[in-house]
Amino acid sequence: MKILIQQAQIADPISIYAGKIQDILIENGRISGIGDKIDIQADQVISAPFLHVSGGWLDVFSNFCDPGYEFKETLESGARAAARGGFTDVMVIPNTKPVVDNKSQVEYIRRKSGFLPARIFPIGAVTRNTEGKELAEMYDMRNSGAVAFSDGLLPVQSAGLLLKALQYVKAFDGTIIQIPDDKSIGANGLMNEGIISTQLGLPGKPMMAEELIVARDIKLVRYTDSKLHFTGISSAKSIEYIRRAKASGLGITCSVSPNHLFFTDGEITSYDTNFKVYPPLRTKKEVMALREALLDGTIDCIASHHLPHEFDSKQLEFEYAKFGAIGLETAFSVINTAIPEAKPENWAAWFCNNPRKLFNLAPVLLKKGEEACLTLFDPVTEYVFEERLVGSKSRNSPFLGKKLKGRALGTVIGESVFLNSF
Repeated sequence: MKILIQQAQIADPISIYAGKIQDILIENGRISGIGDKIDIQADQVISAPFLHVSGGWLDVFSNFCDPGYEFKETLESGARAAARGGFTDVMVIPNTKPVVDNKSQVEYIRRKSGFLPARIFPIGAVTRNTEGKELAEMYDMRNSGAVAFSDGLLPVQSAGLLLKALQYVKAFDGTIIQIPDDKSIGANGLMNEGIISTQLGLPGKPMMAEELIVARDIKLVRYTDSKLHFTGISSAKSIEYIRRAKASGLGITCSVSPNHLFFTDGEITSYDTNFKVYPPLRTKKEVMALREALLDGTIDCIASHHLPHEFDSKQLEFEYAKFGAIGLETAFSVINTAIPEAKPENWAAWFCNNPRKLFNLAPVLLKKGEEACLTLFDPVTEYVFEERLVGSKSRNSPFLGKKLKGRALGTVIGESVFLNSF
């Protein structure tokens, strides 16, 4: 099968074609030619105004809810949502039922995810049943295909246990992912603790709960000389800690969700439960600090924090609604809208090159002879995000009805092509 992508700007700083407008020919799943103009009869021709191409995007923190919570999301619907957002690959957290805390569960996801529009990589649990009491079988899970380890939405609270985990994963150069959150602080918090929470009379979650864990875990990494990735960073003080840790050469990396770059806690005044996310939305000051940290490289990549919930978990009083929002379909559009000064090389770094490097996945190269793994996107066109554009089984998006700039057009993985219709 021959696929011809016509007149696409190469958005990849590590490619020799970076910034150039080229045709790309894919034959039998591999890139067979890149040039100014390729005149050949192809089985499928792809062209679009403002077409850009980069290596396939990787999301590092999504919940596909399968097995156990298929009424929220399945591997099939999650992969469809990912492809609609331009993601060729997704790392899924272990908060399923049963929990992904042994090799059989890792193998279940790997086996079931074949032939989907996005490739799925399991994140194994750090502790058994994500209960934070004893270590899970991380070595066996690694050998079965787990690409990282995390207790996902239940970050490890015990410093001693996390210390053992960090020492354990050093044997195979593994990485642990933490949402930095001290669950004992503001345990009943529904939103960011601050002026807005006081005005609304809602219990708040102070940023200190995040900052304490960031400071603690950095010390544990310094002691173990291991690797840890913070996701869902939302505090300027946390950024300061991470920046210093990186400067001292520690194995600390971090990611931010699109929600925390776009919205502030002021959105909660509407009591729209789609804005009830984890970690909670912060103040304008924190949003600006996060944007700056993303641009200067302190924040390594984007994590969608795609957390789907069915209607009954969101359409009720704010106090009782579940935390979380879907985010795969809108991740690029949101970042492109929130940070208009971003350049094509930034998009490739945040969505493709950096996350693959952080988690020891093979780099995607746009050159002749390489397997095709491409994301197609348009950074210029504006559109309104509507429910018909949702690929997820759930509909809990805070961006429904929002005008966004830039959109993912589709993906190419080998001979498999997924194209969006707008």
